[in-house]
Amino acid sequence: MDVLSIKRRFGIIGTTPSLDRAVTVAAQVAPTDISVLVLGESGVGKEAIPRIVHQFSTRKHGPFIAVNCGAIPEGTIDSELFGHEKGAFTGATESRKGYFEEANGGTVFLDEVAELPLTTQVRLLRVLETGEFIRVGSSKVQKTDVRVVAATNVEFDQAIQKGRFREDLYYRLSQVPIQVPPLRERAADIHLLFRKFTTDFSETYQMPPLSLTPDAIEVLENYPWPGNIRQLKNTAEQMSILESKRLLNSDTLLTYLPESHRSRLPVRDEHADKGDQLNEREVLYKVLFDLRQEMHDLKKLVMGLLEKGGDIGSEESALIDRLFNQSTPASKGLPEGRSRQSDSLMEDMDVLNSKPEGSSASQGRSGNVQIGSGDQAVVDVEEVEEILSLQDSEKELIRRALLKHGNRRKHAAFELGISERTLYRKIKEYGLK
Repeated sequence: MDVLSIKRRFGIIGTTPSLDRAVTVAAQVAPTDISVLVLGESGVGKEAIPRIVHQFSTRKHGPFIAVNCGAIPEGTIDSELFGHEKGAFTGATESRKGYFEEANGGTVFLDEVAELPLTTQVRLLRVLETGEFIRVGSSKVQKTDVRVVAATNVEFDQAIQKGRFREDLYYRLSQVPIQVPPLRERAADIHLLFRKFTTDFSETYQMPPLSLTPDAIEVLENYPWPGNIRQLKNTAEQMSILESKRLLNSDTLLTYLPESHRSRLPVRDEHADKGDQLNEREVLYKVLFDLRQEMHDLKKLVMGLLEKGGDIGSEESALIDRLFNQSTPASKGLPEGRSRQSDSLMEDMDVLNSKPEGSSASQGRSGNVQIGSGDQAVVDVEEVEEILSLQDSEKELIRRALLKHGNRRKHAAFELGISERTLYRKIKEYGLK
């Protein structure tokens, strides 16, 4: 049976290669009796893997018992797993079979296996190695033939180092480890899962299913989902119940997502613009206006040199110093560390990035002025086209920043001195790809 058929049979949604790999390994190891350890964060859907292992094994007609080890009190876990005799402890009014005895010939799925007490871990190790166990309150050794599939969201290296889990048991359980990827590594699957949950919920409660705008889909796929599929399902159900509109945008979606995990979203940080700093639009306009003023000053300098036959006076010398030796005034309004980035962008625009060498010759990119010695002067003047559209200039700045950083919006936004959310909005507004 191929991977697609297996996913359909067990209700697994997604096309991520790492997810397909986990399903493939589960199906391949199923015909054997090797112990399987399923690893993954809470809520990723680890419970589907043990069922695949059981259904494709020779034990598929035997019992399948799933045990949540973290939900059983420490004082009764041994009795639950291995059974007990009458009178073994207070309340033991009759003998009782444990899960390993009931599942003889089948499969036992130990979920959250890292929560087992150390004494129980010793008993479990013996079952795995010899198939033998002893009921609580008994001295009679019994045999069982079960396959163990375990799962946990705990980092075993840390648990072993802290003495909370036996290393020999870990190696016995993890003969074949299967890693189930977290939802944040399955961005292409998130919208598929969301649609599945909203469709199921709409069928159950007889209401139209939800749909998302493109910007809401991007937020959905970029959110890290710390609760994984379980959190996504809960969010989809909440929105289905509470929202009267069936088409939701990113602003509506954000109201259902905790702010503590929005670091990957293209959302503006409200605290970033506090203080005396100029906002991004004001800084951009100020830079452009200052460049325009410097163009006028440069034209004035050229005309003055023409009138004086190439001789540089004190007024022209001061103007040259101001144009080429001082930083752009608008850069003073930028946050710390971004004035150099603003200079870089101006260099990309090919505006005034060449400093004259010596007093006998001076050359700027907006015009060529060559001053000879004595009374001879040759002046080549190019007409300077002023910046007439601030919108076009803003679009060009954004395009160059994106090109420079390989379309990585986070880095481009930082260099432009704006938030990633604002950059995303500008890209949409100007139709940039």
